[in-house]
Amino acid sequence: MNRVSQRPSPPKFVAGSVKKRPLPARPRCAPEGGDVLRGGSASTASRPIREKRLGPAAAKIAFRAFAGLLLWMAVASGSAAQDLAPRAYLITPVNSNAVILSYSYSSGALQFDGAVPVSGATADIHMPIFSFYHTLNFFGRSASVTVALPYGIGHFNGTVQQAPRYAYRSGLLDSYYRFSVNLMGGPAMNAREFAKWRQKRLLGVSLNVVAPTGQYDGTRLLNWGNNRWGFKPELGYSERWGHWLLDAYAAAWFFTTNEEFFSYNQYVPGLQTQSESPVVAFEGHLSYDVRPRLWISLDGNFWHGGETSLSGVENPVTLQKSSRVGVTLSVPLTPRQSLKVSFYDGAYINYGGNYKNASVGWQYGWTGWPAHSK
Repeated sequence: MNRVSQRPSPPKFVAGSVKKRPLPARPRCAPEGGDVLRGGSASTASRPIREKRLGPAAAKIAFRAFAGLLLWMAVASGSAAQDLAPRAYLITPVNSNAVILSYSYSSGALQFDGAVPVSGATADIHMPIFSFYHTLNFFGRSASVTVALPYGIGHFNGTVQQAPRYAYRSGLLDSYYRFSVNLMGGPAMNAREFAKWRQKRLLGVSLNVVAPTGQYDGTRLLNWGNNRWGFKPELGYSERWGHWLLDAYAAAWFFTTNEEFFSYNQYVPGLQTQSESPVVAFEGHLSYDVRPRLWISLDGNFWHGGETSLSGVENPVTLQKSSRVGVTLSVPLTPRQSLKVSFYDGAYINYGGNYKNASVGWQYGWTGWPAHSK
């Protein structure tokens, strides 16, 4: 079955140096009680913090430091550049459907490469995800559509200038959409034709879109949403030799600009924008079929790019050159149900989230709509 990502979310981004730009007055919405720059969060009523308000210079340092925690939120929630999805271009009969309920847990530390004065930055992310998958006939070729809606719960910790900081966030992430179509080796087939078909070599393309539908407040530094669009065209290759299956993908992420990033608050009275350069990503999987629908896969990827700019000021330290490896196991439960378990870890992380991720997903699949089911 085509890719049903358990970690849909856009690649990381980091703020550069603060650049203030005077604009016409707008009502200021300071971050809510005990904001993260002073060690608070959206829910800190049970943890009162008594600190003096930071001066402009200290606020700038704290801003850059906690931008790292924002980066972690984006990465740990399943950066799309880091996504590992074996068997994403396998085809299924036309009018196949699946509902997937997934849970993903990420935990680990951040590497800043000296970019910000922060130490001991860690995060724990819990993410349930609802996904729906459907296949169709696209001009005689097998095609599929996937929609995913994630929700995140995160705890973020770090030390800035020898002062501990904590933040908590809970809310919807940006939604994820994917359209995939086979170009070679996989014609559109009904269930009876598919039962006689045997895979050899497949070639397909897909377009992934991340829409800015997650929770976002431009006055806050930590947000689940990114307030921008992300687009990833991808070329996928898959070939089978008996029980063995090899997958290889090449893709690039492109992003629109966040037109209101951490703006109009007590630290930045004007407007700031944030942009990110494209990210090139490569992904490979080698899997083995133990028996029908029971398989295990070794997974790996590499991505490069993603340098960020804040109000036009580039931050070259944020350039990403990283890789992750992992393993995935898919187990059939019933003819219509299966369970997929995966574990991933950083093989090489030069900047950003060096974390471990474990996920589990339950899938229920059927062919045809209820009125036409057989």
